Amino acid sequence: MNSIEIGTLNPSVETQDILAELLVATVAAGGSVSFMHPLAPEAARAFWEKSLAAAARGERAVLGAWDGKVLVGTVTLLLDCPPNQPHRAEIAKLMTRVDYRGRGVGTRLMRAAESLAVEKGRTLLVLDTATEEGASGLYERLGFKLAGEIPDYALKPHGGLTGTLIYWKRIGPIS
Repeated sequence: MNSIEIGTLNPSVETQDILAELLVATVAAGGSVSFMHPLAPEAARAFWEKSLAAAARGERAVLGAWDGKVLVGTVTLLLDCPPNQPHRAEIAKLMTRVDYRGRGVGTRLMRAAESLAVEKGRTLLVLDTATEEGASGLYERLGFKLAGEIPDYALKPHGGLTGTLIYWKRIGPIS
């Protein structure tokens, strides 16, 4: 895993295409990341085009994990919060290529997102994950606390309902 490099992704067409491929594969493998299977590559690319444009405006940060020239994972840090929540950020769209799962990529992406949130002056992170087949174990190992569960929150990519687990974590110096 030492060859994995984590960095902020740029809004290039090439990056959008690589991210779209990862999103389509994640959804096909059952990843609950707001999309249904089958996900058209054009829809995935349009999502990333908007997401990377928001990142260019400073509303979020999209981080990528690279193994050489292969994007093996990504996570998004949402920074555009309401005026009464400037201390908070949200974790979204944590995805790891199926053949890289269980190798620490998600952990490294989450730690990088947390560090970036601290740099941005944030003291609270929140996230949600599917009750079934979500990443709750990873988040709990990283110190996130379960706030609760909402049943029947979303459709699973291949159909059927799943609940969502809401997590939070205090980070950085609390003012």
